[in-house]
Amino acid sequence: MERNLRKERVGLVTSDKMNKSVVVMVERRVKHPKYGKFVKLSSKFMAHDEKEEAHVGDTVRIMEIRPMSKLKRWRLVEVIERAK
Repeated sequence: MERNLRKERVGLVTSDKMNKSVVVMVERRVKHPKYGKFVKLSSKFMAHDEKEEAHVGDTVRIMEIRPMSKLKRWRLVEVIERAK
């Protein structure tokens, strides 16, 4: 049986104050339907970080998983770039 492909997002860690959890902000650019200007929209995702390797300002890749808690439905795959 083949498993469906899971969604992946790349975003910026905005909070790492919780145990084994991080908040990741994912920004996307959407064209305005009437005026055609590109608008920045951001979404926040709570992700599971088992080894607590991500910190505020890091660029990370997250992957969709089954619900782990009320708000956590993503897990940290890798830290792409460390905060300077």
